[in-house]
Parts: sequence; structure tokens; C-alpha cells
Amino acid sequence: MTGNALTQIAVYMLTLLLIAKPLGWYMACIYQGEPVGLNQWLKPVEDLIYRLSHVDPKQEMRWTDYAYAVLALNLFGILVVFALQRIQHLLPFNPQHLSGVSPDLAFNTAVSFATNTNWQAYSGEASMSYLTQMLGLTVQNFLSAATGMAVLVAFSRGFIRRNAQTIGNFWVDLTRGTLYILLPLSLIGGLALVEQGVVQTFSQYQTIPLMEKLNYTQPKFDASGQTITDAEGHTLMLNLNASEQILALGPAASQIAIKQLGTNGGGFFNVNSAHPFENPTPLSNFLEMLAILLIPAALCHTFGTLVGDNRQGWAIFAAMGLVFVALVFIAVHAEQAGNPMLSGLGIDQSASDFQPGGNLEGKEIRFGATNSALWAVATTAASNGSVNAMLDSFTPIGGLVPMWLMQLGEVIFGGVGSGLYGMIVFAIVAVFVAGLMIGRTPEYLGKKIEAYEMKMAAIVILIPPFLVLGGTAIAVLADVGKQAVFNPGVHGFSEILYAFSSVGNNNGSAFGGLSANSPFYNLLLGLSMLISRYGLIVPVLAIAGSLAGKKIVPVGPGTLPTHTPLFVAMLIATVLLVGALTFVPALALGPIVEHLLSVRFT
Repeated sequence: MTGNALTQIAVYMLTLLLIAKPLGWYMACIYQGEPVGLNQWLKPVEDLIYRLSHVDPKQEMRWTDYAYAVLALNLFGILVVFALQRIQHLLPFNPQHLSGVSPDLAFNTAVSFATNTNWQAYSGEASMSYLTQMLGLTVQNFLSAATGMAVLVAFSRGFIRRNAQTIGNFWVDLTRGTLYILLPLSLIGGLALVEQGVVQTFSQYQTIPLMEKLNYTQPKFDASGQTITDAEGHTLMLNLNASEQILALGPAASQIAIKQLGTNGGGFFNVNSAHPFENPTPLSNFLEMLAILLIPAALCHTFGTLVGDNRQGWAIFAAMGLVFVALVFIAVHAEQAGNPMLSGLGIDQSASDFQPGGNLEGKEIRFGATNSALWAVATTAASNGSVNAMLDSFTPIGGLVPMWLMQLGEVIFGGVGSGLYGMIVFAIVAVFVAGLMIGRTPEYLGKKIEAYEMKMAAIVILIPPFLVLGGTAIAVLADVGKQAVFNPGVHGFSEILYAFSSVGNNNGSAFGGLSANSPFYNLLLGLSMLISRYGLIVPVLAIAGSLAGKKIVPVGPGTLPTHTPLFVAMLIATVLLVGALTFVPALALGPIVEHLLSVRFT
């Protein structure tokens, strides 16, 4: 690994660490209702929202009511986004006169954005009007992120309350997270991106002449979109030429800011953050990459502040950070080393002799191999899903890292709120296992962990693997699932496994090479996203309700300290063992065997 790569990784991690503590403290003040400047100035706005919504901010909810409110809001959001897509051709702010979206794709997209997944089976500039992007997708970027943060805060209250029946008010947590955290950060981020050249306009697409005429061929399609073949089965090709190019525009900067900060990840344009209108400069790349992990990292300090022991938050941050940095080094090294199949083509030559800049296939030259690999690890660690390079073109090991990060349960930073409450569930499992080893009732943050909490924790941990492995099995067994793969064989299996790993953990990134915009994949992936999001939120809130009703147990000589390096190691081991034991067999059929096949030529 080069010195330049080490410097970039170090600068990124140091900047993240420096911002995490003050932002984490600020968010804790917001959720605790303590005056911290912005919530004093905008308090009339907050109160007005409650009055218009007929919400009593002083009335708290049981965990069942809290869960009902979460599900009701998200169901309403799904219905609104679905309707907007279906009738967008009848609505304003559609300068390109795009038609309505098909029912199966509209369902998939609506579920995707409501669940904070942002899996995209469509091309944004060719499918969604400006109104759909703003009123539908961008609004859900805010609400889905605020929902995850609210659930985390409610979960935290379960540890600090004793003999209580309530865990807070969802509408208050949602409003404060949106008004005082996500909106201000998005405003700052959006202005910074506009300054760097990210487009923000309502103008229609621009047509410009090419400096040189372009000649190209493409398959000939019939009216139904299927390729036309001759009598011998060969695809008929059309010889075409182009003298002009259409440049897609739109209000992108405002959506890009919240897509990164809220770990949403959905691109305004089809190629996401590899598009120069979404991510034009190395500085914009750094800012967007920083935004991906900013709130998930800061929430660790928020959690420590909420439970009254900052050491707990930093212990979880350490566990996340150690795994993240280790996998960054593996991915960056793999991409800088280049494609192993290119080594051995000359006498005493390695892949780096043929790829001096590393494996740059599918990458933007302005970012290079290091920033592309670092982004890939950050986006899959944070349940963000945005990409600035084609993951399908990564080396087998470089592609395995982001895939396995998702399969760990999106708890290495993870989505805003969801990643941290997922990691806390793993911490509960870790203390339970430790309690069994020493023959003592396990405790975490002063609350006894008993059978009910472990049952709910088991549900949280088992649902994603069930969806990932079960969905992959269905897709590789069904003819319609295999027909969507453009790269049959080992790599094609990796593409399917990656797709279900992505939606089964609410990430949203894609390997590529898989034609997922079909009724089969739209419906199957959409159902996976629904179950993975809300099938985890409900048991997490159930744990919160159960813990809130318990008394706080004083620390005794047999209490396991959960802020020490030993516990950090135990937590990491718990996460890695679950991921390894569950997914290594599947990975062995995909990226691992692909790597072994590639190195045999060296």
C-alpha cells in the first residue's frame, strides 16, 4: 500500500473522529430537550408542527404504540411515493415529460426509500420527474433516517428508565431529529456541494453538439423491448451515429446532501456518485464520503451521553472502527495491487506492471483506486449504498469486502440509528454468552438480560441472513432469476448474492451486471427490504419496552465491565463469528472461488 493511500485513510479517519464527539453531544442535547441554540431559536416551529399534527409532545408511548406509529408513518410514505411515481406524467415539474412508472418498479422504489435502503432498479434521469425526486424520494430520505435515529433513542431510554411503561414519543423524536439535525446538516452540505459544482436547477435537460461524430452499434429491439434475432439466432445489430449529447440536469445537490448524511444512498442520476454532476471534484468526494459515516459515528457518543456513561459509546465506536479500518486496508490493497490475472503475462512481471495505478476498471480517474475502495467500504459499512465506482469491476477480494460488511448485519457504523441499535443487540448477545461462561445472570448497562430479550435479539440477528440466503437460493433456482444475470458462472452468482445481501440488510448498493428491473426481482427484493427493516425495528422496540420496565441492578463484583478492551474484543468476535459462520459457505461459491480461479494464472 502506498504512502499516499495511508495518508488519505488517516486524514479521513482523523477528521471523522474530530467531528464525531461535538456532533454526538449536540444530538444528545436535542433528544434530551436541553437548550443548545438551534432548538431554542426554532422552538416556535417545532410547537407549530405539533399543533398542526394534533400531537401532545408531553404524552409518552408504550413500546407497542411507538412501533405502531413507526409502521403507520412508513406505510403512509410508501403509499405516497408509489402514487407519485404512477401519476408523475400528470403532475408538474416534469420537463422531460417522463411517463408513469410501472407498478412493480413503483412498489420496489417506494419500499426502498421508505426503508432507508434506496435500492435502485431504475435510471433516475430516465425514469423519475423532478417532483417525484423531490417530494417523493428526498422527503423519504429525511423521514427514513429520522425514523432510525428515533428508534435508537427509544432503545437508549430502555436502559436508563426503571419500572417505566413508556419509552418516549415517536412524533417528538422524529420531529427533533429532522428539524434540528438532518435539515441543518443537509443545508450546509447542499451549499458546499453546489459550491463544488453539483447541479441544482429546475431547467430541462440540455442538448449539446459533440466535437466529433460518434459511430456505434446496438441491438435491434421489438415493440416489447426484446432483442430481435435472425434465423440462425444471432442478434440483429443497428449501425447508428450521434452528433449531439443530452446532459441530464435537476435539483441534485439538495438530494445528494441528505442521501449521504441519512445513509440513504440513492443517486439522482443512474451512475450515482460517479456522475460528475453529483460528485465533480476530489473535495466533493471527500465531503460526501465524510457525510456517509458522520452521523453513525457521532451517534456512538450520543448513546454514551444518553445512558450516562460515555465510555460505553466509545467502546462501541472502537469495535466498529477497528473492523472498519482493517477491511479498508484489505480493500485498498486489493484494488491497488490490480487484477491478479494480469500478472505472469510477462517474465517476472506482476499485475502492477500492467496496471500501474491499480485496478482502475470501472473507476473514475479523478478518484483513483484508493478513494474508490475507501468509498466502497464506507458505503457498505454505513448502510448507505451510494457508489463512486462500479463494484462489479473490483477484484474478487476488493468486492468481497463490501459484500461481507453488509452480511455482518450493517452494524459496523451501519445506517443512522439502525446500525447502532443493531450493534447494541450484538452487545447484549455478547454479555449473555459471557454470563453463561461464568454462571451469572448477564447484565448490560445495569439491566438484567433474560430470556425475553434474548429471543428478540435472536430475531434481530437471524432475519437478515434468512432473507439474504433464502432470496439468493430462490433466484438461482428460478429460471427467471438466472435469466437476469449477464455474467453466468461464479461472478454471476456473486452478483445475485450481493443484491440480496444489499436489500436484506437495507444497504442499497449493487454489484451491477444483474438486470433487476423485472417483476420477479422487484417484488422479491421489495419484500426483503420490508421484512429486513420493520422485522428488526419491532423486536428492538420490544427489547426497549422490556428493559424500561426493569429496575436498575447496582454494579457488583461479578458485573462484566462493558467499556474495556476485553469487551471490545468480545463484541468484535461475536459480530465476526455470526457473519463468518453464516455466510462463508456462500462466499466460497462466489468471490472466494473467483479469487482462487484468478490467482491460478499467476
